[in-house]
Amino acid sequence: MPATTPPDTPAHAPRGGLRDFYEDPSVPVASGTPRSLAQARMLAAALGPAVTAGPRTVLDIGCGDGTAAATAAPLLTGHRVIGVDWSQDALRRARTRIPHAVRGELADGGLPFRSESADAVLFSEVIEHLVDPDAALDEIHRVLRPGGHLMLSTPNLAAWYNRALLLAGVQPVFSEVSLRGIHGRPGTEVVGHLRLYTARALREFVAASGFEVVRLRGAPFHGVPRPLRPLDRLACAAPSAASILLLHARRPAPPASRTTRRT
Repeated sequence: MPATTPPDTPAHAPRGGLRDFYEDPSVPVASGTPRSLAQARMLAAALGPAVTAGPRTVLDIGCGDGTAAATAAPLLTGHRVIGVDWSQDALRRARTRIPHAVRGELADGGLPFRSESADAVLFSEVIEHLVDPDAALDEIHRVLRPGGHLMLSTPNLAAWYNRALLLAGVQPVFSEVSLRGIHGRPGTEVVGHLRLYTARALREFVAASGFEVVRLRGAPFHGVPRPLRPLDRLACAAPSAASILLLHARRPAPPASRTTRRT
């Protein structure tokens, strides 16, 4: 999925650098439906029904082609979902699937939203593309209301098969050493991953960015070969070994003020 804040351009990036890379229509901008559904269910449970809790504003930052937001929409009936992406090509495709999609970046001026204006942020398969994930979470923290929800998903560096691959001296799945081709690992698609997290690292990083971690779950990866998919689903029971990490965090609400009574 394209990063909403394109990373700094490396000296040997292809063609015009990573901006051109993410605008290339051949670069994948959607993730698997099982992950999107699991994340949407977590968000729906956190927000509650719009008829009782009132409509909420959900930003899908790094919405790509809008597939994840469209998958989540039936579970978020009554809530307003706004797709946000840097890539104009991705936004053109997203607007065919979701009613609201706007251009925005996590740097260079920030997201086009007021501080504390969003109730929830979907941040799906984006953080692994960023040079400066700290600034990205700072910006998400800014636009979230106190008590607002962050639903983040990212590939797991310590996925069960990556542990076996490393023992065999093979480059882990999800990691990339080039933007021009796959070298030393299984797979055929170059997607621009720059950073990878284990479950422990993701928890610590999000907490250090000012969020309260509520829950961490595992999800399957749609790219796992079909004969291994039952094993991949079983691994979800142990998030530290799952293919995909699904993290639910909140921006802490300010402490209730105390009134001192004088006698």
